[in-house]
Amino acid sequence: MTILETLTSFQWDAKLVMTLAAFALHYGEFWLLAQIYSSNQLAKSMAILKQLPTILEHSGPLKPRFDALNKLIKAILEVTRSMVKFKELPPSYISQDVPALSAAMAHVPAAVYWTVRAIVACANQITLPRYALTTTESWELSTLEHKLTNIHEHMRKELATCHQHIDEKRSLEEYKMLVDMFEMIHIDNMKVLKSLIYSKDDMQPLVDGSTKRRVSIEVLRRKNVLLLISDLNISNDELAILEQIYNESRLHATRLDSQYEVVWVPLVDPSIQWTDAMQTKFDSLQSTMPWYTVHHPSLIRKAVVKFVREQWHFRNKPILVVLDPQGKVVSPNAIHMMWIWGSNAFPFTSRREEDLWNTESWKLELLVDGIDPMILNWIKEGKYIFLYGGDDVEWVRKFTNSARAVASAARIPLEMVYVGKSSKREAIRRVLATITVEKLSYFWQDLTMIWFFWTRLESMLFSKIQLGKIDDHDPMMQEIKKLLSYDKEGGWAVLSNGSNIISNGHGNTVLTTLIEYDLWKEHIPVKGFDLSFDEHHKKIHGVTYPCCRFEFPNTAGRIPESMRCPECHRTMEKYTTFLCCHDVGNPHESSLF
Repeated sequence: MTILETLTSFQWDAKLVMTLAAFALHYGEFWLLAQIYSSNQLAKSMAILKQLPTILEHSGPLKPRFDALNKLIKAILEVTRSMVKFKELPPSYISQDVPALSAAMAHVPAAVYWTVRAIVACANQITLPRYALTTTESWELSTLEHKLTNIHEHMRKELATCHQHIDEKRSLEEYKMLVDMFEMIHIDNMKVLKSLIYSKDDMQPLVDGSTKRRVSIEVLRRKNVLLLISDLNISNDELAILEQIYNESRLHATRLDSQYEVVWVPLVDPSIQWTDAMQTKFDSLQSTMPWYTVHHPSLIRKAVVKFVREQWHFRNKPILVVLDPQGKVVSPNAIHMMWIWGSNAFPFTSRREEDLWNTESWKLELLVDGIDPMILNWIKEGKYIFLYGGDDVEWVRKFTNSARAVASAARIPLEMVYVGKSSKREAIRRVLATITVEKLSYFWQDLTMIWFFWTRLESMLFSKIQLGKIDDHDPMMQEIKKLLSYDKEGGWAVLSNGSNIISNGHGNTVLTTLIEYDLWKEHIPVKGFDLSFDEHHKKIHGVTYPCCRFEFPNTAGRIPESMRCPECHRTMEKYTTFLCCHDVGNPHESSLF
């Protein structure tokens, strides 16, 4: 208490530091003399005065004393360091209004008292002439060490809470700066890109996919930049198709619509501990990408993750944010445009998206463009084409045999293409095996093409939603919605004559139309095959409306508040569904709907 009274004019942390400094001088002198007294005459004289030779001659019995002393000194240092860390907390981000800090400050006097008391106990042990600890001394040192350890643990937890509060305030401040940054006008894209990707002047935050070497962010200056934002679960299908589109754009690098660079921005939850398994997965993904990638996910700060999730509606499924040469966001998510039109969608603006939609119509090319040139050749040849899908092997067998029989009877050139389902890869593989063995129809051997077919179809719907133009009276969109709905309810088929789509129906109604060929074949000479098929199918379809269902994963970003049924045009009911397809092929297929 005498020491504390002597230092009464100083703050508590200063009292502790000054007391510790005085002890450190005393303790340091003790061990300095112990090291040099045998070779330095002055040191030897001082050591004799302090009885140091006698103490060192009995170092064996003194070992328990110094062990206890060292443990207590370590506890003293830990408490003092924590005290200093509290003092160093930035007042602009934290004040004593914060419960963790106010609680810590309330315990400071007691913490200083016990630490100073421990320092005095240590000082006494250094100057004692006895060689062994008494029971009382041993108990005191042990009790003080235990007391300070508890104080330090309590301070450590409160300090961690304070740092969390500071990090959150800094992150919020940085988040607001990001929001403001993207509302400003810039002469180039450097400020924007550096605010997203942590980049010091002497740092190279990017990896060039073609050379696998680290490069400066300057390589993107005044270029159109497509930020491919995803977590580490981006699928091989997504990467394969993106790489195909990217490589095609490089082949036409002189074209104006190919002047863009892609940068993969890996987004990882900052609260999750980075592991070796995550590093391995990241390295594997990065090594396959031909475009620029961020060197490491740690370069994407917490505020950036928050910004991407809240401003660009990232929900774990990949998005493609497009920045023009001045860093302005021209599309918060061009991934749907990329799937539908590839690089032809450049510069990926909403205006370009609308213009492209204005050129489209309900033709077979819309469904298969960029997927299979074989089908495009059949279209040019004016053949009848059945696109069909589902995972029921027996229905596939009946459908293909019935379609082939009708084509033979009607003497029309018919081709059939199996395009699977949007999920359930193992079921699709079983169907493909049957089609192969029984030679039922043509199919895509690469399952990535099946994935791409359905992804493009879904992207057509999401594109319209993103544009805010999901018109319930748009015939093309109603047909696309029907297809997506049929995919959830078993088999389905689309029949076209060349590029002109004749009918788009559920598996049961299309199969029944084929089986009942004898009931409508008499109309073919007058009405033609196309109209005769369509009229009979509509008659059956009008009697047996299948349910319509759309599934929007919670990772989809923007989801419409309501939708009208493409069949009966009533407002559809809204449900929440938990779904698992047991399909390891695509990590995004099993999710909350």
